Amino acid sequence: MNRLLKMTTALAFGALMALPAAAAELKIGLQDDADVLDPAQSRSFVGRIVYTALCDKLVDVSPDLKIVPQLATEWAWSEDGKVLTMKLREGVKFHDETPLDAAAVVATIERNLTLPESRRKSELSSVAKVEAAGPLEVKFTLKQPDATLLAQLSDRAGMIVSPKAAKELGANFGSKPVCAGPFKFVERVPQDRIVLEKFQDYWNKDNIFIDKVTYLPIPDSTVRLANLQSGDLDFIDRLAPTDAAAVKGDPKLKYEAVVNIGNMSIYVNVGNGARADNPMGKDKRLRQAFSLAIDREALMQIVFEGTAVGGNQPFPPSSMWFDKTFPVPARDVEKAKALMKEAGYDRVPVEIQIPNNPVIQQTMQIIQSMVAEAGFDVSLKSTEFATLLEEQTRGNYQLSRSDWSGRVDPDGNIHQFVTCKGGLNDTKYCNPEVDKLLNEARASTDEAVRKQKYDAAAAILNDEVPMIYIGHQSWIWGMKKGITGFVPSPDGMIRLTGMKKEG
Repeated sequence: MNRLLKMTTALAFGALMALPAAAAELKIGLQDDADVLDPAQSRSFVGRIVYTALCDKLVDVSPDLKIVPQLATEWAWSEDGKVLTMKLREGVKFHDETPLDAAAVVATIERNLTLPESRRKSELSSVAKVEAAGPLEVKFTLKQPDATLLAQLSDRAGMIVSPKAAKELGANFGSKPVCAGPFKFVERVPQDRIVLEKFQDYWNKDNIFIDKVTYLPIPDSTVRLANLQSGDLDFIDRLAPTDAAAVKGDPKLKYEAVVNIGNMSIYVNVGNGARADNPMGKDKRLRQAFSLAIDREALMQIVFEGTAVGGNQPFPPSSMWFDKTFPVPARDVEKAKALMKEAGYDRVPVEIQIPNNPVIQQTMQIIQSMVAEAGFDVSLKSTEFATLLEEQTRGNYQLSRSDWSGRVDPDGNIHQFVTCKGGLNDTKYCNPEVDKLLNEARASTDEAVRKQKYDAAAAILNDEVPMIYIGHQSWIWGMKKGITGFVPSPDGMIRLTGMKKEG
């Protein structure tokens, strides 16, 4: 080998050695696009998945559904249950490099309570005052004891945002969110992608092994799976149960699943604007009849291949909060027809808006066929999920099919949906007795007392049916074999801490 060749080889080798290691990019296929990326305003499930990377909370939820530290390292309640004091983690920075301290927490909570567009007001309604008790200590003073507050602070109500960015952007914060999570915002192209990159000053950066994460909304579960199989995606959420065998049988892929704590339901517009003026919105007997015409058990077997369970309440039948006085009803077409006749109808036209993903479309097509036998002429209006939520909020619907991912405290699965001023009460159902019972349940730390209140509310809701519950599904994920460190959780979140991409 001549000298020139030796030098060239040595230089090339040196250049290779000097190259940085390839950045680990994770591409995640989501069932829907997120709505606005502002913790104060958002309501979508996929938005919460993005937030697990973007926005740390005061506390988090463990896989066994326990409240655990995140931005707050410890907390204590006063003897009367009306003061919660939290100590914050030292050295935490927002993505704009400003410090996360007690003043920032106070600013965020006050924003959640006062921003006109905020959906967090009902979740934090028990808070009378929040104040800094020290540079890294926050004190919540409550109007009355609230057993649900810690659970609320483990979700969007407890996601702390940069006061500087919040002040500059106001209600447009979601266009360029600035939080304190392991990843910072890079760009968003609606209906196409959300891109985040690793925040180098994250307090727990040594346990973050992904450099960049791209979330891609792909409503069609078959297309999501095809992209995973081809290698264009690394990870997909909400794998269709019918595709489970394909993932399990592919040596390049892995399968994970866990039963969730949420519900599948149909919202009935009973008081949200002019479109509530329809037979279903005005007569509870028709809502009762519609529910009775659904064969929930058959639905769970046909669509979900037994991975889901039928339900008729916010809580699954396995939950201690489920009211056994009202078991999941068997299908009863004759009783449904009798209720319709009592209400003065032989046939009723019903328009139901649904998200444009195949699993829900199949579910609703089967329901459409089932309820037709009782006299309901259902037309299905398919739309993109974020649009569906906007239409629900505005009251521009008769019935609307939506899922709820669930919360660790029962309050999070019912209060904000059916109380008169609930932040997610898109049906605009309002019954002062239900408000009273659910507010009393919030105020008690005695599980027996809370159970009695929820059961009493269930009796009213089972009769008035502002929401028609269908069942409770499992979270199912598919991923490349080289993805390690993912821990499935009943809350359905994809937590990137500890996850690695190999190969």
